[in-house]
Amino acid sequence: MQEFWNFAGQYWWLVFPVFGMTMGAVNARVKHREVAARRRHREQIELIRAQGGAVPASISAPTVGAPVADAQQRAVDAHDAVTHRWLEYELDASKLITYPAMSDGRQPLTAAFLRAKKVADNLRPRTDEVLSPDRLKEYREAVTDYEVAFEVAERDARRVKDAAFTADERKHLDTAKQLLSVATDQAATPNERQVAYRRVREELNGLIWLSDEAVDVLEKKVALELPRGSGDTPRTPLIPPEPAV
Repeated sequence: MQEFWNFAGQYWWLVFPVFGMTMGAVNARVKHREVAARRRHREQIELIRAQGGAVPASISAPTVGAPVADAQQRAVDAHDAVTHRWLEYELDASKLITYPAMSDGRQPLTAAFLRAKKVADNLRPRTDEVLSPDRLKEYREAVTDYEVAFEVAERDARRVKDAAFTADERKHLDTAKQLLSVATDQAATPNERQVAYRRVREELNGLIWLSDEAVDVLEKKVALELPRGSGDTPRTPLIPPEPAV
């Protein structure tokens, strides 16, 4: 031990270059991560622009040095905004018929979007939780991936529309779309709306799957009653489609 202290006393000045090299390595690593993050952000923006779309405001100009709580809330708000846009397809039968790829997990871009959604959802903080800087960075990157993946999937779905279906299948989709307008038309009688709704489900059977939530939203529109009066006909329950054989 005495030999160590003799060495330290004689070569104490080595502390400074060693400390300098250590801090230089740390700073280089931090700088490398920042450069990689900026490059990744730039590539995401270029991908969206290459697809011909507008860059979401939440990722076009990343905030630097913002308080953690504010940055976390912005990330949560951006997360919610994408989910809301996705639900517009999931809950709107008309949109699903027009852009069926948005509900088809077999489509590569849709599958990529759903994977990005799962990652962002898993990293989302609880209501009363404040993420650490590292976890916040991971969450913000996941939300950015979620935004980009949705933008790309939506743009592709709007481009291809029903091109993945055969000519006969597209006829069924067109018929379903026309019937859907009758099923949700307040000017139609309850019986007309009910019959049209049943036909819509029959035309879509085997082509497009409607989630339980989408069916619930659609049925509420179909079941919307006309103004009550003495001559109104009681509304009967909606008739589900016949099961596929």
